[in-house]
Amino acid sequence: MAKVEMKKTIVDEISAAIKDAQSVVLVDYRGLTVEQDTALRRQLREAGINYKVYKNTMMNFAFKGTDCEALLPYLEGPSAVAISTDDATAPARILCKFAKTADKLEIKGGIVEGIAYDAAGIIDISKIPSREELLSKLLGSMQSPITNFARVMKQLAEKGGASECEAPAAEAAQEDPAETASAEEAPAAETAAEEAPAAETTEA
Repeated sequence: MAKVEMKKTIVDEISAAIKDAQSVVLVDYRGLTVEQDTALRRQLREAGINYKVYKNTMMNFAFKGTDCEALLPYLEGPSAVAISTDDATAPARILCKFAKTADKLEIKGGIVEGIAYDAAGIIDISKIPSREELLSKLLGSMQSPITNFARVMKQLAEKGGASECEAPAAEAAQEDPAETASAEEAPAAETAAEEAPAAETTEA
């Protein structure tokens, strides 16, 4: 009876872990050294990913009736499961990257946001940038115009800014008053000259 209860506890543990999971990835860990296994667990733990080795029979019970039921065909040989409730691509990204330096680690398949993928599909998903990287790129693209504007304003300030553009106009406004006055009086003088003959004709 105690053995049955223990199995139920394990099944319940797996069920609770996958209930709100964004991603569930199965791997075959056979052949990993103790050092490699320790390093892998540390990386997954630091990323907030739950990684455990379970018996296939326990996962089989827990997966039935859920999105993870699609993973039942992969429950052969030793299996470990990586579960993330926050970042849907994190398990695939970390496991696939680790497998490049530890070829004994085999990706079996996984579920990402309710969709089942084989090993090739999980590898493709691992190439998707993390949420932090995507946010960083988005913020970078948003800040770029602001940065460019600030750079232009700084250059204007260093060169004297808009005041240099206003300088010619100011200089024109401050031309020699005498020259301006003589230019304005010229038409009046011409008008007086035109009226002179008329005056002489009248006297005659």
